[in-house]
Amino acid sequence: MKRILSGGLLVFALAWAQGVGLEPVATGLDKPLYLTQEPGGPLLVLEQRGRVLALAGAKKTLWLDVRKKVSCCGERGLLGLAFHPGYAQNRRFFLNYTDRRGRTVIEEYRAGRPYRVLLTIDQPYANHNGGHLAFGPDGYLYIGTGDGGSGGDPQGHAQNPGSLLGKMLRIDVDRGDPYAVPEDNPFVANPRYRPEIWALGLRNPWRYSFDRETGDLFIADVGQNKWEEVDYVPAPMSTSGGWNFGWNIMEGNHCFKPAKNCKRAGLVPPILEYGHDQGCSITGGYVYRGRAIPELVGAYIYGDYCSGKVWAARWTGDRWQSELLLQTKLRISSFGEDAAGEVYLVDHGGGAVYRLVPAR
Repeated sequence: MKRILSGGLLVFALAWAQGVGLEPVATGLDKPLYLTQEPGGPLLVLEQRGRVLALAGAKKTLWLDVRKKVSCCGERGLLGLAFHPGYAQNRRFFLNYTDRRGRTVIEEYRAGRPYRVLLTIDQPYANHNGGHLAFGPDGYLYIGTGDGGSGGDPQGHAQNPGSLLGKMLRIDVDRGDPYAVPEDNPFVANPRYRPEIWALGLRNPWRYSFDRETGDLFIADVGQNKWEEVDYVPAPMSTSGGWNFGWNIMEGNHCFKPAKNCKRAGLVPPILEYGHDQGCSITGGYVYRGRAIPELVGAYIYGDYCSGKVWAARWTGDRWQSELLLQTKLRISSFGEDAAGEVYLVDHGGGAVYRLVPAR
């Protein structure tokens, strides 16, 4: 077994690759960006231009169409969807998309119809829109925002406590109009900070997820020119907020601005990083809790959009260790998770969805 140490990413090449394969689930999609499952319903795929399609075998049916609202493409588009924890009773779900004016919009739907806009955030540039949404085990909605774009965070949003950009936001969609700020958000008593801010110092969080068993949070943050990273927040979220993940002072574990002798005090380093010899744009995934591949249970699955590599990471007792799981030729825009904990891979370039399965 070949051992490679690259940018702090310990890779045991092909350790699991012989035991994992990809099974096609859907093809013929238009720029797919995300997969999830409607509670009690079908798998859903988000297309960047603004359609949500339901999958049933080889059949695809239109579940929602917001193309008239959405600005596409590049890093803009329909970027995220999250179902309310009580969806079975209240039929509430939430979208994150770029509107026709280039702004980030968080919108609530009820019974398939638009109900209200929760939040609109101006975007100074066309890239780094973030875009993901996820409900935490605490029932609050987590909104990951990019730093506003261009390169290097020229307007300093990620470290600016008065800006919602470059942050992880945490809001209560069950109180307030249109929402309330949880009382245990870390900066509610600090007038310098927007109270919605739960964590800061992010460049462009491209997919994050909560481990369905432990409640731990994993955030994949896309790097600038050299380093991609995974940030980690242990449960419970009520006592873990307020962390600063370092951008644009740091890129991964390395000084960015300034390039040397930067001030690291108070910054939380990533648990994993890899250099641009391994890829160029990280895509976050899920801790595997399915049954199809027992060897993967408890491993965090993530990949890279540019290189098509898929890794699995575990805590070994004193550090996080990653293993190369698959080498593909896919443009991995997202991973997805179904109700059973099985994990899917979304291929943006090829317009397809695959399921991780035992190799045959």
